[in-house]
Amino acid sequence: MQREERASEAALDALLSRVSDLKSTMGTLFMKLEHDHETVNWPTMLDNFALLSGQVNMLLKILKNDKTPNLRNLIVLPIRLCPDRDEELANLTEKRITVFNHEVVPDYLRTKPDPDVEQREQQIIQRANLIVPDAGQKQINSINKIVNQTLELVSSTREQWESEAGSRASATQTSSLSDTHHLISAVCLGKSPKSSPMKMSSGMPTAVQGGAPGNQMIGSNSGGPPLGKGPSSIKTNIKSAASMHPYAR
Repeated sequence: MQREERASEAALDALLSRVSDLKSTMGTLFMKLEHDHETVNWPTMLDNFALLSGQVNMLLKILKNDKTPNLRNLIVLPIRLCPDRDEELANLTEKRITVFNHEVVPDYLRTKPDPDVEQREQQIIQRANLIVPDAGQKQINSINKIVNQTLELVSSTREQWESEAGSRASATQTSSLSDTHHLISAVCLGKSPKSSPMKMSSGMPTAVQGGAPGNQMIGSNSGGPPLGKGPSSIKTNIKSAASMHPYAR
């Protein structure tokens, strides 16, 4: 009995040590995900998952070791129940369990799941046993086929997106950033964009002289009257005045 007790105590100590390491690693990972989720990168996450996987494997090796007693054969019995707060229990459980009473014991010392959960588990097991092996293999093959097709579709779509992104990056630029800023300033702020002098056709007016009142527009038709003015009647008025003059010869 003493050897078995010593072996069980040593196994429990080793398990508690491995579980403590696993718990610490998981706490560190959760802290990174909660506080550093914006800066954490994928290689760091892979390293953390690899560390967790190694710790779980070490825990399983201890459980499968020949020197480790079969813990299922051990029975945990509550010696004393107390409705009052137990500070030592609270410290051991990190404030998760503060009272060891009749309400807490059935949940933490149970060796079987709840009756509802156990009933559902039995129903699922029965339904799984009713499936014919050939039919089950066909379903597995069909699911694998769907998964492979989905993976191929995702891979082809990703390659297409990467090729389109590369072609867009290597394409020639068809817009000017300065012209865009000038247009935005003209529309939103009323600034006049600088325009280059444009050549006019020979059939249109060539220039407009401005600056002083009375200036005229110079047109291409030199024989006719100036553009923009009607015919003058000054000459007709002069003739009529000369004919009415008494000293005219």
